[in-house]
Amino acid sequence: AMPYENLDHPGASGGSSNTGEPSMKMFTIWVLIAQAVGLLAVILTAVWMSVYHGGFSWVPERVFNFHPLFMVIGLVFLYADGILVYRVFRSVKKFRVKVIHASLHILALIFAIVGLKAVFDSHNLSKPPKPNMWSLHSWLGLTCVLLFCLQWVGGLIHFLLPQTPQSYRKMYLPIHQHWGVILFCMTTVTAITGITEKNAFHDDASKLPAWEKLSNTLGFVLGIFCILVVYIVRRAEYQRVEPPAEPDEEMTLQQPTDEEKTG
Repeated sequence: AMPYENLDHPGASGGSSNTGEPSMKMFTIWVLIAQAVGLLAVILTAVWMSVYHGGFSWVPERVFNFHPLFMVIGLVFLYADGILVYRVFRSVKKFRVKVIHASLHILALIFAIVGLKAVFDSHNLSKPPKPNMWSLHSWLGLTCVLLFCLQWVGGLIHFLLPQTPQSYRKMYLPIHQHWGVILFCMTTVTAITGITEKNAFHDDASKLPAWEKLSNTLGFVLGIFCILVVYIVRRAEYQRVEPPAEPDEEMTLQQPTDEEKTG
């Protein structure tokens, strides 16, 4: 496999320096498919919680329902879109794309934090209160949120602050790129474990109710979405094409900030 640090450099080994028209047509198709699948995952989550689990309200009986919806929106869908902006906006000035990337991921973090509060409130406000952090899903979920925070802060320090030396940016670049994809896969797997945990509360294993069919479908859709996003990011043909930069931009923005693609 081609190193991540070479993915968006024209002429890098493992891929053509030119993104031809047929390749870009397929890129557009793959991105549209990924977006459709990601939106489907969000819709399925909303239907699962609203139709089969009582809807959304910040009361002890229904506050939990915000948790799966906000986690899928934040740490799956928005996280993926933040990763893909370096592909989709490959001809836009890099600094602007970085701002979009960081903004999508801070929005994803906000959804994740509210989603965490929802699940803790659902446990703490129950009568009697339910224990927190007892399952593998909860351990994975909290780990994902903490690592996501570290990833975001690391990207901010190394790629958005002009005071950061170029040598540090170059050193941190492969770490940021690799962990961006790894953590996205981890959040998707964690979401699927959450579905499994929720389904485990079903008493009669001999029957498969409609809500469980829907939640199983949701898990399948989340897996497909993850595969599509990783595929798009890994294809060298879909590399970012750097727009012409002014000399001062070359010094202050372009050279130190090669972290396109993976958040």
